[in-house]
Amino acid sequence: MTLENLENLLVERDGAVATVTVNRPKVLNALNSQTLDELRRTLLALRYDDSARVVILTGAGEKSFIAGADINELAVLTPTAGRDHSMRGQHVLDLIEGMGKPVIAAINGFALGGGCELAMACTIRIAADTARLGQPEINLGIMPGYAGTQRLARLVGKGRALELLLTGDHVLAPEAYRLGLVNRVVPAAELMAEARKLAAALAAKAPIAARYVIEAVNKGLEMPFAEAQVFEATLFGLVSSTEDMREGTRAFLEKRKAEFKGK
Repeated sequence: MTLENLENLLVERDGAVATVTVNRPKVLNALNSQTLDELRRTLLALRYDDSARVVILTGAGEKSFIAGADINELAVLTPTAGRDHSMRGQHVLDLIEGMGKPVIAAINGFALGGGCELAMACTIRIAADTARLGQPEINLGIMPGYAGTQRLARLVGKGRALELLLTGDHVLAPEAYRLGLVNRVVPAAELMAEARKLAAALAAKAPIAARYVIEAVNKGLEMPFAEAQVFEATLFGLVSSTEDMREGTRAFLEKRKAEFKGK
């Protein structure tokens, strides 16, 4: 799959790291239908590109990661269209969560509504110290539709999630870190450098093992603990058959750096 005719996204490659930037700074990178479709196409292309081992998602400009969905589109939704819109957005965010490779959200500003939901679907979230996160949909008379109620509760717990969802309050980056909503906070000027540094480190790890780790965590959280243990053991058995496992264990015994091929 090729990435052509992208009007609202910028895609850059640096070796095994792909950086995807939502490029609508005049509207604070709001997610309209076209942007969601371009994200869908891009994510699918990167998912099946074995040379891309890590993805960074960010927003253009200094103000906003993604400020939310496009309110002009939301304001005219009918019940049926609203359900379809929500499910399309959920599908795109599910692609992020199920990429099978690490996806880093580099949160450079406002991550509100759909933007916060998109960040929560990523594997790891790094926030600039100027970032603000939240689910303010209730202030518009609506609710999150891209699985925000579900991922937020899983990340920060039921009580705190309900408080954020029902008040619509924003939280600053340090508070988001304290809650577990983001993994780390860095000075805004250092955000992309830190994201690229982490991406490079993750890209050097064994890709198949990374895919199974992500799958074990994502699916295991939805299973009873005993079933999740069996699922983990099954994946452990599968990864034990890979060339990467043999390379990794051999490199350890030979006291050298492993070179993983994703096989």
